[in-house]
Amino acid sequence: MRYFIFSFALLAITLSCNKEPGRGGTSSITGKVHVYNINSIGDTTDEYYAMDEDVFIIYGDNDLTYDDKFSCSYDGSYRFDYLTPGEYTIFAYSRCDTCDDGVTPVFKTIQIQDKKTEYSVSDLNILK
Repeated sequence: MRYFIFSFALLAITLSCNKEPGRGGTSSITGKVHVYNINSIGDTTDEYYAMDEDVFIIYGDNDLTYDDKFSCSYDGSYRFDYLTPGEYTIFAYSRCDTCDDGVTPVFKTIQIQDKKTEYSVSDLNILK
């Protein structure tokens, strides 16, 4: 009988815990990366959806390093699956002529609130 009560209490505690943002859920985030080619005087010479561009995701709001990445499909689309409710940051790198390393991240933040839901992010616009 004690074993049964202990097991039941342990199960109740485990099920009542809130999961942190990350993998293990049933929701997903989708979007596209849109590229603008800019010439030396700042004019847009071409624009298209990125193919094979890396997109990164950060789980939660206290993390400075990415947790996963995805390379865009032929149409610029990306998808992160199996996410739990919580806050997520999606980013890709854009050209930056005034930055020391020549690139800067472009961020989008999204809050997943429901399970079994697909969340769509507006285009990540980057310069090349």
